[in-house]
Amino acid sequence: MKALGIDIGGTRIKAGLVDRQGRILRQTAIETPIDPEEFKQALAALILDLAGRDEELAGVGIGCKGIIDYETTRIEVLPGLLRPLEGALLSELVPLRVPVRADNDAKVALAGELLWGAARGRRNVVLLTLGTGVGGAVLAEGKFLRGVGGVAGHLGHYTLEPDGPVCICGNHGCLEAYFSADAIEAEAFRAVHAGCISLLTDRFKQHPERITCRDVFDAASEGDELARLIRDRATRHLAAAIAGLLHIFDPEIVILGGQIVEAGAALLEPLEREVGWRTRGLLRRQVPLVVQQMQDRSGVAGAAALIFAENR
Repeated sequence: MKALGIDIGGTRIKAGLVDRQGRILRQTAIETPIDPEEFKQALAALILDLAGRDEELAGVGIGCKGIIDYETTRIEVLPGLLRPLEGALLSELVPLRVPVRADNDAKVALAGELLWGAARGRRNVVLLTLGTGVGGAVLAEGKFLRGVGGVAGHLGHYTLEPDGPVCICGNHGCLEAYFSADAIEAEAFRAVHAGCISLLTDRFKQHPERITCRDVFDAASEGDELARLIRDRATRHLAAAIAGLLHIFDPEIVILGGQIVEAGAALLEPLEREVGWRTRGLLRRQVPLVVQQMQDRSGVAGAAALIFAENR
């Protein structure tokens, strides 16, 4: 049995034919068309090209940012350039007579971890994706939390400071406004633009807009004081948010994914220490913070997992 997994991103649509073991047998990707009609035509062509003649196809799973109605596959909220697709049923964009399932991309990532990765055999899990923004998903007593309107799991909008920076969602002081690639890069940009003494200023004073989150972590690892301050401040905010989530959900593990976890021990070790002292008084145990095992293929394989989870 095989399933087609589709990961709809703001710049690229990735798709792959996935087997029951989570292996991607065949895959392809295209640039994401912005025009709604072009998008629909490109998606249909991609699906037919990759799996249109596969008689063993069990279904099509789709992961997408925003708020997706899992029951109907309707796109409720889709921020950014693809907003004109709000209201569309993703199932109607699939030109095949097979089951279609769709969900938010972070829930899709957790679905993949549940079948083949770090969440396998678990019933209570929190997942955070740390990238340009912060995504999240929660498994509670073996079930995905969705809430009344499908918003449950948007952990990046956990409020850390009521009068903090404005977030993309319109709230103030969200986790995403403190710990995300965008937030870290923005703080580094301000420091370099102001001429602060730093390796970052030496390297990017002519083009501070080119600073990446990875550059900040690399400079911090080289002993740069300014980069360390930026990294450590952001990490403390993430630790505080995770501590709050642990007290709310009491999970077995926390799974961390996204581009920022590539920093490895420079992020994970101080994060574990900070979360540990914040939670040991009540939890009386160390909740493991683990890296997402399906990270490289979480979008495509995770989307296919939506189909396999219903066919176990």
